[in-house]
Amino acid sequence: MTDRFAQMPKPPYYAVIFTSQLSEDDAGYAEMGEAMFDLAIAQPGCLGAETARDTARFGITVSYWDSEDSIAKWKAEAKHLVAQKQGIDRWYSHYTLRIARVERAYSGPEGRTLG
Repeated sequence: MTDRFAQMPKPPYYAVIFTSQLSEDDAGYAEMGEAMFDLAIAQPGCLGAETARDTARFGITVSYWDSEDSIAKWKAEAKHLVAQKQGIDRWYSHYTLRIARVERAYSGPEGRTLG
């Protein structure tokens, strides 16, 4: 189960949090989403990513980056620009993007104690 979690370095690093609601017209979305996930992971500065979508078509993808410069380069990547346009024009009824600096991180429950 832990293989679905991105293995991250010690903070600080950045998280790009993309939440979206798919529209009814999602033809081609799954293929593009998988391609963009793989392309993001291959980008310089990308540390990893995690994604999930529920049966109500609400999804969250979090990608992790070493710098704001790496995030800006990913946003401007040509194939990603095509996907962004299709998302806006066809696939998303709404989305929100947030960028945060991760200062602390921990995982568990194995080996984790409170206090």
